[in-house]
Amino acid sequence: MENLNQQKNKEHYEKVYSRYSIRNILWKINHLDFFLDTAIKTETSWHGLYMHDFTTKLKGKKVMELGCGDCTNAAVMAQLGAEVWANDIADTSGKIIEEVNNAQEFENSIHFIAGDFLRNELPDQSFDIIVGKAFLHHLEVEEERLFLKECARLLKPKGEARFFEPAVNNRLLDELRWYTPLPGRRPSKWTPKKFREWKKQDPHPDRSFSSGHFEKAGTEFFGKVETYPVGSLERFHQLLPARKPINNKYRQWAFRNEKYLPYFINRSFARSQLIIYREPKEW
Repeated sequence: MENLNQQKNKEHYEKVYSRYSIRNILWKINHLDFFLDTAIKTETSWHGLYMHDFTTKLKGKKVMELGCGDCTNAAVMAQLGAEVWANDIADTSGKIIEEVNNAQEFENSIHFIAGDFLRNELPDQSFDIIVGKAFLHHLEVEEERLFLKECARLLKPKGEARFFEPAVNNRLLDELRWYTPLPGRRPSKWTPKKFREWKKQDPHPDRSFSSGHFEKAGTEFFGKVETYPVGSLERFHQLLPARKPINNKYRQWAFRNEKYLPYFINRSFARSQLIIYREPKEW
Protein backbone atom coordinates (compact mmCIF):
# COMPACT_ATOMS: atom_id res chain seq x y z
CA MET A 1 0.00 0.00 0.00
CA GLU A 2 1.35 3.44 -0.94
CA ASN A 3 2.57 5.58 1.95
CA LEU A 4 1.43 9.19 2.39
CA ASN A 5 4.54 10.62 0.73
CA GLN A 6 4.06 8.41 -2.35
CA GLN A 7 0.40 9.32 -2.57
CA LYS A 8 1.18 13.03 -2.28
CA ASN A 9 3.76 12.73 -5.07
CA LYS A 10 1.41 10.71 -7.24
CA GLU A 11 -1.47 13.17 -6.96
CA HIS A 12 0.80 16.15 -7.59
CA TYR A 13 2.53 14.75 -10.67
CA GLU A 14 -0.54 13.21 -12.25
CA LYS A 15 -1.78 16.80 -12.55
CA VAL A 16 1.56 18.17 -13.72
CA TYR A 17 2.15 15.60 -16.47
CA SER A 18 -1.43 15.61 -17.70
CA ARG A 19 -0.73 19.11 -19.04
CA TYR A 20 2.44 18.10 -20.88
CA SER A 21 2.30 17.93 -24.67
CA ILE A 22 4.28 15.23 -26.46
CA ARG A 23 4.89 17.73 -29.27
CA ASN A 24 7.54 19.23 -27.01
CA ILE A 25 9.26 15.86 -26.69
CA LEU A 26 9.04 15.06 -30.39
CA TRP A 27 10.51 18.42 -31.35
CA LYS A 28 13.44 17.89 -28.99
CA ILE A 29 14.32 14.40 -30.17
CA ASN A 30 13.91 15.34 -33.82
CA HIS A 31 16.30 18.28 -33.29
CA LEU A 32 18.43 16.33 -30.84
CA ASP A 33 21.88 17.81 -31.49
CA PHE A 34 20.57 21.36 -31.22
CA PHE A 35 18.44 20.61 -28.16
CA LEU A 36 21.14 18.79 -26.19
CA ASP A 37 23.84 21.31 -27.06
CA THR A 38 21.63 24.15 -25.80
CA ALA A 39 20.25 22.32 -22.76
CA ILE A 40 23.62 21.06 -21.53
CA LYS A 41 25.08 24.56 -21.77
CA THR A 42 22.21 26.47 -20.13
CA GLU A 43 19.96 24.18 -18.04
CA THR A 44 21.19 22.93 -14.68
CA SER A 45 19.59 19.47 -14.70
CA TRP A 46 20.71 18.62 -18.24
CA HIS A 47 24.18 20.02 -17.66
CA GLY A 48 24.54 18.01 -14.45
CA LEU A 49 23.10 14.68 -15.57
CA TYR A 50 25.01 14.68 -18.86
CA MET A 51 28.40 15.61 -17.39
CA HIS A 52 31.43 13.51 -18.37
CA ASP A 53 30.23 12.71 -21.91
CA PHE A 54 27.12 10.82 -20.84
CA THR A 55 25.69 11.07 -24.37
CA THR A 56 28.46 8.82 -25.70
CA LYS A 57 27.85 6.13 -23.06
CA LEU A 58 24.24 5.36 -23.96
CA LYS A 59 24.25 3.68 -27.36
CA GLY A 60 23.57 -0.03 -27.07
CA LYS A 61 23.15 0.13 -23.30
CA LYS A 62 20.18 -1.07 -21.29
CA VAL A 63 19.06 1.84 -19.13
CA MET A 64 16.49 2.24 -16.36
CA GLU A 65 15.20 5.72 -15.56
CA LEU A 66 13.61 6.23 -12.16
CA GLY A 67 11.05 9.01 -11.93
CA CYS A 68 10.81 9.45 -15.69
CA GLY A 69 8.26 12.25 -15.21
CA ASP A 70 7.35 14.00 -18.44
CA CYS A 71 9.49 11.36 -20.24
CA THR A 72 11.67 13.82 -22.15
CA ASN A 73 14.90 12.31 -20.86
CA ALA A 74 13.69 8.77 -21.52
CA ALA A 75 12.96 9.75 -25.13
CA VAL A 76 16.31 11.50 -25.50
CA MET A 77 18.20 8.43 -24.25
CA ALA A 78 16.20 6.18 -26.60
CA GLN A 79 17.01 8.48 -29.51
CA LEU A 80 20.69 8.25 -28.53
CA GLY A 81 20.49 4.48 -29.00
CA ALA A 82 19.79 3.15 -25.51
CA GLU A 83 17.24 0.45 -24.69
CA VAL A 84 15.23 2.42 -22.15
CA TRP A 85 13.04 1.17 -19.35
CA ALA A 86 11.25 3.92 -17.46
CA ASN A 87 9.41 4.00 -14.15
CA ASP A 88 7.20 6.58 -12.50
CA ILE A 89 4.57 6.53 -9.82
CA ALA A 90 2.33 8.67 -12.07
CA ASP A 91 0.27 6.66 -14.56
CA THR A 92 0.26 9.68 -16.86
CA SER A 93 3.95 9.08 -17.58
CA GLY A 94 3.03 5.71 -19.07
CA LYS A 95 0.48 7.35 -21.34
CA ILE A 96 3.09 9.85 -22.55
CA ILE A 97 5.53 7.03 -23.33
CA GLU A 98 2.86 5.14 -25.24
CA GLU A 99 2.15 8.23 -27.36
CA VAL A 100 5.84 8.90 -27.96
CA ASN A 101 6.47 5.27 -28.99
CA ASN A 102 3.57 5.47 -31.46
CA ALA A 103 4.80 8.76 -32.92
CA GLN A 104 8.54 8.07 -33.08
CA GLU A 105 10.45 5.12 -34.50
CA PHE A 106 13.13 4.19 -31.99
CA GLU A 107 15.61 1.37 -32.45
CA ASN A 108 14.05 -0.01 -29.26
CA SER A 109 10.67 1.19 -27.99
CA ILE A 110 10.64 2.64 -24.48
CA HIS A 111 9.30 0.22 -21.87
CA PHE A 112 7.22 1.65 -19.01
CA ILE A 113 7.10 0.11 -15.53
CA ALA A 114 4.12 1.47 -13.64
CA GLY A 115 3.85 2.19 -9.93
CA ASP A 116 6.18 1.37 -7.06
CA PHE A 117 9.63 0.49 -8.41
CA LEU A 118 10.39 -1.57 -5.31
CA ARG A 119 7.73 -4.09 -6.36
CA ASN A 120 9.29 -4.82 -9.75
CA GLU A 121 10.20 -8.41 -10.56
CA LEU A 122 13.14 -7.73 -12.86
CA PRO A 123 16.07 -10.18 -12.65
CA ASP A 124 19.40 -9.36 -11.00
CA GLN A 125 21.99 -7.44 -13.04
CA SER A 126 19.48 -6.33 -15.66
CA PHE A 127 20.89 -2.87 -16.46
CA ASP A 128 24.08 -1.17 -17.56
CA ILE A 129 22.93 2.22 -16.28
CA ILE A 130 20.29 3.47 -13.84
CA VAL A 131 19.39 7.15 -14.06
CA GLY A 132 17.41 9.54 -11.88
CA LYS A 133 16.96 13.17 -12.92
CA ALA A 134 15.91 14.98 -9.73
CA PHE A 135 14.48 11.77 -8.26
CA LEU A 136 16.05 10.77 -4.93
CA HIS A 137 15.10 14.00 -3.17
CA HIS A 138 11.42 13.04 -3.52
CA LEU A 139 11.99 10.05 -1.22
CA GLU A 140 12.03 9.80 2.53
CA VAL A 141 15.49 8.70 3.72
CA GLU A 142 14.42 5.12 4.49
CA GLU A 143 12.70 4.86 1.10
CA GLU A 144 15.89 6.13 -0.53
CA ARG A 145 17.86 3.35 1.17
CA LEU A 146 15.52 0.71 -0.25
CA PHE A 147 15.74 2.25 -3.73
CA LEU A 148 19.56 2.29 -3.66
CA LYS A 149 19.61 -1.32 -2.49
CA GLU A 150 17.36 -2.26 -5.43
CA CYS A 151 19.56 -0.29 -7.82
CA ALA A 152 22.59 -2.26 -6.64
CA ARG A 153 20.71 -5.51 -7.27
CA LEU A 154 19.66 -4.52 -10.77
CA LEU A 155 22.98 -3.10 -11.98
CA LYS A 156 25.53 -5.14 -13.86
CA PRO A 157 28.92 -5.39 -12.11
CA LYS A 158 30.47 -2.69 -14.32
CA GLY A 159 27.32 -0.56 -14.43
CA GLU A 160 26.63 2.79 -12.84
CA ALA A 161 23.75 4.55 -11.13
CA ARG A 162 23.70 8.26 -11.99
CA PHE A 163 21.52 10.76 -10.10
CA PHE A 164 21.16 14.52 -10.53
CA GLU A 165 19.91 16.01 -7.25
CA PRO A 166 19.72 19.26 -5.25
CA ALA A 167 22.73 20.05 -3.06
CA VAL A 168 22.46 21.73 0.32
CA ASN A 169 25.95 22.00 1.79
CA ASN A 170 25.63 25.53 3.15
CA ARG A 171 22.84 26.23 5.63
CA LEU A 172 23.02 30.01 5.23
CA LEU A 173 22.62 29.81 1.44
CA ASP A 174 19.82 27.30 1.85
CA GLU A 175 17.93 29.61 4.18
CA LEU A 176 18.48 32.64 1.94
CA ARG A 177 17.01 30.87 -1.08
CA TRP A 178 13.65 30.56 0.68
CA TYR A 179 13.49 34.35 0.76
CA THR A 180 13.94 34.57 -3.02
CA PRO A 181 10.55 34.19 -4.73
CA LEU A 182 10.29 32.14 -7.91
CA PRO A 183 7.32 33.65 -9.80
CA GLY A 184 4.77 31.01 -10.67
CA ARG A 185 6.64 28.33 -8.71
CA ARG A 186 7.35 29.35 -5.12
CA PRO A 187 6.52 32.34 -2.87
CA SER A 188 9.07 33.90 -0.55
CA LYS A 189 9.29 33.56 3.23
CA TRP A 190 8.77 37.33 3.25
CA THR A 191 5.12 36.42 2.62
CA PRO A 192 4.71 33.83 5.40
CA LYS A 193 1.05 32.96 4.81
CA LYS A 194 1.58 32.23 1.11
CA PHE A 195 4.78 30.34 1.92
CA ARG A 196 3.03 28.10 4.47
CA GLU A 197 0.25 27.31 1.97
CA TRP A 198 2.82 26.47 -0.70
CA LYS A 199 4.76 24.27 1.71
CA LYS A 200 1.65 22.22 2.50
CA GLN A 201 1.36 21.34 -1.19
CA ASP A 202 5.06 20.78 -1.80
CA PRO A 203 5.66 17.08 -2.60
CA HIS A 204 9.27 17.11 -1.38
CA PRO A 205 9.91 15.68 2.11
CA ASP A 206 11.97 17.58 4.69
CA ARG A 207 15.28 15.72 4.69
CA SER A 208 19.00 16.11 4.03
CA PHE A 209 20.22 16.91 0.51
CA SER A 210 23.88 17.28 1.48
CA SER A 211 26.63 15.65 -0.55
CA GLY A 212 27.79 13.93 2.62
CA HIS A 213 24.39 12.29 3.03
CA PHE A 214 24.34 10.91 -0.53
CA GLU A 215 27.93 9.69 -0.19
CA LYS A 216 27.21 7.87 3.06
CA ALA A 217 23.95 6.42 1.69
CA GLY A 218 25.76 5.05 -1.35
CA THR A 219 28.63 3.36 0.45
CA GLU A 220 26.26 0.82 2.00
CA PHE A 221 25.46 -0.65 -1.41
CA PHE A 222 28.27 0.47 -3.74
CA GLY A 223 32.03 0.18 -3.67
CA LYS A 224 32.63 3.53 -5.36
CA VAL A 225 30.78 6.82 -4.84
CA GLU A 226 31.48 10.12 -6.64
CA THR A 227 29.78 13.50 -6.20
CA TYR A 228 30.24 16.45 -8.54
CA PRO A 229 29.02 19.93 -7.51
CA VAL A 230 26.91 21.82 -10.05
CA GLY A 231 25.75 25.43 -10.00
CA SER A 232 28.06 27.24 -7.57
CA LEU A 233 28.29 30.18 -9.99
CA GLU A 234 25.24 29.39 -12.09
CA ARG A 235 22.92 29.79 -9.07
CA PHE A 236 23.26 33.57 -9.31
CA HIS A 237 21.47 33.64 -12.68
CA GLN A 238 18.28 34.16 -10.65
CA LEU A 239 19.42 37.72 -9.98
CA LEU A 240 19.27 38.45 -13.72
CA PRO A 241 16.15 39.00 -15.87
CA ALA A 242 14.54 35.63 -16.68
CA ARG A 243 14.26 34.43 -20.28
CA LYS A 244 16.69 37.05 -21.53
CA PRO A 245 19.81 36.42 -23.67
CA ILE A 246 21.97 37.84 -20.88
CA ASN A 247 20.65 35.15 -18.50
CA ASN A 248 21.55 32.28 -20.83
CA LYS A 249 24.94 33.82 -21.62
CA TYR A 250 25.68 34.11 -17.92
CA ARG A 251 24.71 30.48 -17.31
CA GLN A 252 26.96 29.30 -20.13
CA TRP A 253 29.83 31.31 -18.69
CA ALA A 254 29.13 29.97 -15.19
CA PHE A 255 29.07 26.31 -16.22
CA ARG A 256 32.31 26.74 -18.18
CA ASN A 257 34.13 28.38 -15.29
CA GLU A 258 32.88 26.58 -12.18
CA LYS A 259 35.43 23.84 -12.72
CA TYR A 260 38.24 26.34 -12.08
CA LEU A 261 37.06 27.09 -8.56
CA PRO A 262 38.57 25.16 -5.62
CA TYR A 263 36.53 22.03 -4.88
CA PHE A 264 35.55 23.11 -1.35
CA ILE A 265 34.03 26.32 -2.75
CA ASN A 266 32.14 24.45 -5.45
CA ARG A 267 30.86 21.94 -2.91
CA SER A 268 29.76 24.62 -0.46
CA PHE A 269 28.06 26.92 -2.97
CA ALA A 270 26.63 24.37 -5.44
CA ARG A 271 22.85 24.25 -5.67
CA SER A 272 22.88 20.83 -7.36
CA GLN A 273 25.08 17.78 -7.75
CA LEU A 274 25.73 14.75 -9.90
CA ILE A 275 26.04 11.56 -7.87
CA ILE A 276 27.52 8.44 -9.47
CA TYR A 277 27.43 5.04 -7.76
CA ARG A 278 29.61 2.24 -9.16
CA GLU A 279 30.73 -1.27 -8.18
CA PRO A 280 27.41 -2.56 -6.79
CA LYS A 281 27.79 -4.86 -3.82
CA GLU A 282 26.08 -8.25 -3.75
CA TRP A 283 22.92 -8.60 -1.68
